[in-house]
Amino acid sequence: QVQLVESGGGLVQPGGSLRLSCAASGFTVSSYAMRWYRQAPGKERELVATSTPDAGSTNYADSVQGRFTVSRDNAYNTVYLQMNSLKPEDTAVYYCNALGLRADSYGREYWGQGTQVTVSS
Repeated sequence: QVQLVESGGGLVQPGGSLRLSCAASGFTVSSYAMRWYRQAPGKERELVATSTPDAGSTNYADSVQGRFTVSRDNAYNTVYLQMNSLKPEDTAVYYCNALGLRADSYGREYWGQGTQVTVSS
C-alpha cells in the first residue's frame, strides 16, 4: 500500500525553524520527484520545493529561496523540508507529493495528508 505521511508541523514564532518529514511506503522515493506544496486558507495550492529523482537537483519557489531546504534520506525512504527564518506568510498546510518520472513509474502521483504549520507570535 502506497502512503506518504507528513510530520513535524506545529506552531512556531517568526524567525524560528521547523523540519517537516515525509515518510514514504509502498514505493521508493529515489525513483520519484519529491515535492512539497503548501496551501494557505483562501489561497491556491503552491509548489514550494522540488527534489528530482536521485536528488540530482532541487528547485524552490522565490518566496522560500534561501530559507527552505529539501533533502532525502534514501535509507529511510524519507524526504525532509527544513524551514528556517519562518514568516507569518509561511503559515499553511504543507503537503508532500511524489511524481513518477521514470519509465516504470511515469505519471504515478501520490499525496500525503498534510501537516499544519503556523507562524505566529
